[in-house]
Amino acid sequence: MAFEPPQRLVRALGEMPQTEQDAKWLGQLPGLTAVALSRRGLQAQRVQAPGGRSSLVVLVRYSDGTPAALKMAPPYARPDLELAALAHWGGFGAVRVLDTRYHEEDGALLLERLHAEVSLRSLPEAKALLEAGGTLRRLWVAPPAGHAFESVATRTKRQSEALRAAPPEVRALADTALAVREELVAFPPEELLLHGNFRQGKVLAGDRAPWLTVGPEPLVGERAYDLARLARDRLEDQVASSTGAAGARRRVQRLADALEVDRDRLRGWTLFRAVESGNRALAAGRHRDAEQLLEFAAWL
Repeated sequence: MAFEPPQRLVRALGEMPQTEQDAKWLGQLPGLTAVALSRRGLQAQRVQAPGGRSSLVVLVRYSDGTPAALKMAPPYARPDLELAALAHWGGFGAVRVLDTRYHEEDGALLLERLHAEVSLRSLPEAKALLEAGGTLRRLWVAPPAGHAFESVATRTKRQSEALRAAPPEVRALADTALAVREELVAFPPEELLLHGNFRQGKVLAGDRAPWLTVGPEPLVGERAYDLARLARDRLEDQVASSTGAAGARRRVQRLADALEVDRDRLRGWTLFRAVESGNRALAAGRHRDAEQLLEFAAWL
């Protein structure tokens, strides 16, 4: 199958620090995909477009016509850990893995096909948050024995390095976020398997279940960390709202209460993750995104 990676993926990878590594992977992608298709006896139909910012998804069929999706992600994204998390969830609240074997040669994931054009973002906000909360609850389970997932403390320690070098316009918020993070990791209340990047756009319509999540960046830690990304979903609407800071704080409180998470810990992780994302967006030249993220963090 001859194809070019979607431009959205090419642009997103160009913003990452592993630019040279990603460029090499993009150049190898057609060959890797061909190997993955051949190994699994699949027939490619088309590349899903516009696709995601971190992977390529090819819509495929088995020889008997059964539809599926083949996901190709760069090695640094650790598709092996994504596979391990999805296999552990076993299709409960998440997309089902159709081949639990991991082949390092191509790094592909074979998944059930969902309706990528229909996510929770297509629903009214209140309904979307209700469905998102129900989906997220299903994912919060004990991790498998002997797992290789990193912890919230480890991931956020690595992210903190960039915050310590934040530019002057981010310095005050970065210092606050770093201090909050130190308090939160000092006494973690639980160790559960987390999605790691959960938001409305990561929950797609399915056939065997109404809504299933995709694209985990799995790690182990507390629920408040996982919920923090959802708290700022539809950020452009929140920033444009007349309720401003009060509305953002009420949203965090409602989410915490609905999913029985400590309010202060959710507020803290929401602040840290918003500042970290804002600083990263600024470094990548996405100034509008950075401005909204940092304004939201300041409200908290």
